[in-house]
Amino acid sequence: MIRRILFAFIAGFLATLIFHQIVLELLHLGGLVPNAAWATRPVPPFGVPSVISLSFWGGVWGMVLMPLIERRRGSAYWVIAVAFGAIAPTLVAWFVVAPLKHQPVAAGWKPQRMMIGPIVNAAWGFGTALFYRLFSKK
Repeated sequence: MIRRILFAFIAGFLATLIFHQIVLELLHLGGLVPNAAWATRPVPPFGVPSVISLSFWGGVWGMVLMPLIERRRGSAYWVIAVAFGAIAPTLVAWFVVAPLKHQPVAAGWKPQRMMIGPIVNAAWGFGTALFYRLFSKK
């Protein structure tokens, strides 16, 4: 069980660094988001680079996602991973994290900004499921 949890964390961490951030960078290059991917700005309380902090939380979310999909087969595995990614972390970011950071909830209810979370987090969900499947092959 500890091995599965560790794989889930690593899968979510790597999916953030790779899938989430590549999609964010593509949105940035397309002029749809103002900030580029792989931000290295230090964040409190430990001053780690922003992308590492985000990846840590991606790992935590990976541990939440895995029990929902690890016994699924076929398209259900992928659909649940992508849907979970698009919805759960996005809602927490909008309604928990944003207020804690004194930012507007739900990206200020601006549709162009609201679409960013579900898109990059769906990519994270896909990447997490992919990495987890690769890591857990016997």
